Amino acid sequence: MVHALRGVDLDIPEGEIVVLLGASGSGKSTLLNILGGLDRPTSGTARFRDADLGAMTDAGLTRFRRDHVGFVFQFYNLMPSLTARENVELVTEIADTPMAPERALDLVGLTKRLDHFPSQLSGGEQQRVAIARAIAKQPDVLFCDEPTGALDSATGRAVLEVLNDVNAELGATVLMVTHAANIADMAHRVIRLVDGQIGQVQVNEARQKPAEIEW
Repeated sequence: MVHALRGVDLDIPEGEIVVLLGASGSGKSTLLNILGGLDRPTSGTARFRDADLGAMTDAGLTRFRRDHVGFVFQFYNLMPSLTARENVELVTEIADTPMAPERALDLVGLTKRLDHFPSQLSGGEQQRVAIARAIAKQPDVLFCDEPTGALDSATGRAVLEVLNDVNAELGATVLMVTHAANIADMAHRVIRLVDGQIGQVQVNEARQKPAEIEW
């Protein structure tokens, strides 16, 4: 048996950008999946505000993800037969208090790409559509798993700028998994994982702007 996480104990303040930093296999994606309600811990407790995620039924976890959580993955997961607007509409149709797809796409700088298909968009633009889709239901927490992993430096900085703006304008907590130590400089808080355990928690008193991050 492999213990992906061992003795992890942490609190994540609302409204922060938090980076989970660590090498491949350190447990950061497992932690992200547990906090996002995608996986259940085999022991211990994961809580969102006053709710115990581990005690929820499958239906309860589905409601939690629908009502409170947005996900952004490394490889976009867009529907190729749908336009940018239609990809975002997929989420707004099931959300309780969604923003208009046009508003979400405007927040990520894609007003002029509303009716373009994924094949007509660059990698960075596709990732921004994925972010627009995630924020359109106005989640409390935005979980991002290696959101810049497939992007070049200029495009990666642009995506980080969008995530920074989402945090500032919408007040969403942004929890971002990465193995890239440079990205940690833009976070309010950095949690370093080593072999399934928390090695260090660092609070950045002075944060870098995404445009200032060296790639």
